[in-house]
Amino acid sequence: MVEDFVRGKGYLTLGTRFKRIGDRLQADVQQLIDAAGLAVQTGQYPLLAALDEMGPMTIGDLAAALGVSQPGVTRSVGQLAKQGVVTVRRGSRDQRKRRVELTEKGRTLVADGRQTIWPLIETHLADICADTDGPLLDQLDALETRLQEKSLYSRVMETKEGNTNE
Repeated sequence: MVEDFVRGKGYLTLGTRFKRIGDRLQADVQQLIDAAGLAVQTGQYPLLAALDEMGPMTIGDLAAALGVSQPGVTRSVGQLAKQGVVTVRRGSRDQRKRRVELTEKGRTLVADGRQTIWPLIETHLADICADTDGPLLDQLDALETRLQEKSLYSRVMETKEGNTNE
């Protein structure tokens, strides 16, 4: 078996490890979204949830609330608007500002996710991350090892299958 070079480099490759873990989790969550029949991309859900919980916001406010770039938010909002999930309106005072709001379809999409997969994702990630005290690199080792043993997707699907067999 080949040694995990990135893991072996410790703090030198910390950003790569965070990205690797994030990419893995996003891929698993996308599988869960697809399995649930929800028409949204993993990276768009935080944007939709923010609009649902915080109400209509400008592109700049959304970017700040999510801690991501304004061009990224603009791109996501454009995709979601084409799907009819959000509407974008120009500001009445400042035409440069665009205000984003969930449509009824968007509110339904968020409600479906909140009911079907969000609790399962949160529960299983809390379980995966449980008992990971100690130095950061040890915690990352434990997290990556647990995800290698069984993916988030597999854990959630096992739970869902167990609930349908009762």
